[in-house]
Amino acid sequence: MRISQRIKLITRCFSSPPSELTGTSRKKVTIETLRKIYKSNVPITMMTAHDYPTGYFCEKSNMDMTLVGDSLAMVSLGYSSTNPITLDEMLHHSRAVARGSKSPFMIGDMPFGTYESDETTAVKNSIRFMKEGQVEGVKLEGGVEMASTISKITKVGVPVLGHIGLTPQRAASLGGFKVQGRTVAKAKKLLEDALALEQAGCFMIILEAIPESVAALITSRLSIPTIGIGSGVQCSGQVLVQMDMLGVYDKLAPKFSKVYAEIGKQTISALEDYGTEVRNRTFPISGTHTYKMLKGEEEAFQEWIASEEARNQTTL
Repeated sequence: MRISQRIKLITRCFSSPPSELTGTSRKKVTIETLRKIYKSNVPITMMTAHDYPTGYFCEKSNMDMTLVGDSLAMVSLGYSSTNPITLDEMLHHSRAVARGSKSPFMIGDMPFGTYESDETTAVKNSIRFMKEGQVEGVKLEGGVEMASTISKITKVGVPVLGHIGLTPQRAASLGGFKVQGRTVAKAKKLLEDALALEQAGCFMIILEAIPESVAALITSRLSIPTIGIGSGVQCSGQVLVQMDMLGVYDKLAPKFSKVYAEIGKQTISALEDYGTEVRNRTFPISGTHTYKMLKGEEEAFQEWIASEEARNQTTL
């Protein structure tokens, strides 16, 4: 097969040339890259993504890490919590993100029920996430009680991102989406959890909805990075849910999430404008959004229409 034929097979068909969406000159972020960033005391940037466009946004905005979080169950699929999402659904979304997010280090979030029951199942599912989801590591929730499982997963070569504090998969047992570690006893427990996860082999830990003084202490006691979400600026980096920070998701507004752009409102306004123009027949505009026949063919086409109409009148 000639090169020109091969190109035709892999090129998406457009009525006009597409803008360049592929290719990047940015160097791939690896675990070693993340360690260097951590040692340089520069905060690590992480953002969630759930499909190709959101993954591509992470790529173009130079995020250090892209997290295919199970939050997509709520912000993308409309579930009322993160727990209903399946591993197959996560893998589907993960592959889409991977097509857009090429340079950031990519993590897949192990959904509820895929790692808690036994260590063998957890290892198998983490490997499946790596192979089928095209991620470079997995995230799972829990503290001391998950240390043995994490150790088993890391021993087969799967990097693990830990997650303590507010763990959404356990929201029901926590009494809802509530801040964790607000007493001395609970703060000590979180520190114990963090140290256990580091010992088990986690390369990084997410601290969610923890008082900033507690998160700062945990960060100072670890030799691996912490990624904060609602846990203060002293963490080694930060993560947000992309649909939250873009003002798209409308059912939950966490205190810790800053809205950087009102994309949701802008989208609704744009769709309303579109609907109005369609109903008023002001879109599409002839010549701007439409196409012409080949030179000379329009006249011949009109002549054919006239002849057809004349023939129909004669028949009647």
